[in-house]
Amino acid sequence: MTTTTTHAATSAPIGARAQGGPPLWVLALAYTALMLVGVALSAGVPLPSASAESVLAYQRGNAGTLQLAAFFQFGSAMPLAIWAATVYRRLRMLGVTAPGTAIGFAGGLLAAGSLALGGLIGWTRAQTADVADPALAKLLAQLAFAVGGVGYAVPFALLVAGVAVPGLILRLLPRALGWAGMVVAVIGVLGAGAILTPALDLALPVTRFGGALWLIVVGFLLPRTRQRRQPRA
Repeated sequence: MTTTTTHAATSAPIGARAQGGPPLWVLALAYTALMLVGVALSAGVPLPSASAESVLAYQRGNAGTLQLAAFFQFGSAMPLAIWAATVYRRLRMLGVTAPGTAIGFAGGLLAAGSLALGGLIGWTRAQTADVADPALAKLLAQLAFAVGGVGYAVPFALLVAGVAVPGLILRLLPRALGWAGMVVAVIGVLGAGAILTPALDLALPVTRFGGALWLIVVGFLLPRTRQRRQPRA
């Protein structure tokens, strides 16, 4: 009797009765849509290397656009944070107990926090456009770039790596998808160098857009349950 019960429990899928949370692909699509709208509205923002006068002129002439872009950027942080929490729980249900899952969760929360803070800085830029001087406008622009660029890319790389590594080791993800995640993570870490040289600025949009696509695909392919191997008689 005891042997039968143990065998039945062993053959049951892990997490079959657990709540898996919202679909990952829905969260990834929501994050990507909000992020893309915010990026599109920010397409005309002067580069960090632009003069303080040109930054101030843009803020005064496009305060409404800045405020709307800040709204979408702030909003995109919410589904990203929920995605990070949901995928952490999903990996735990799938039997992943390594610290990488917690590291990925922490990276996802930090990345979402950077997006939210960047949105609030963008809102501040829009509200102070008429009263700011060139120095203040330049300062806020640089801060927005640092928080929403480097401050987002590096923690996001931790999130991706925290999912890609166990996905590769335990074969929870296709190998190509797992290695693609590792590439995104490495590029995101390299984006930290944008603080030192503009030559690495390209790593930031690659991480943002490539990472968003990776989240969507993972949302479709990461399984909800994992069958344990039955012991031979």
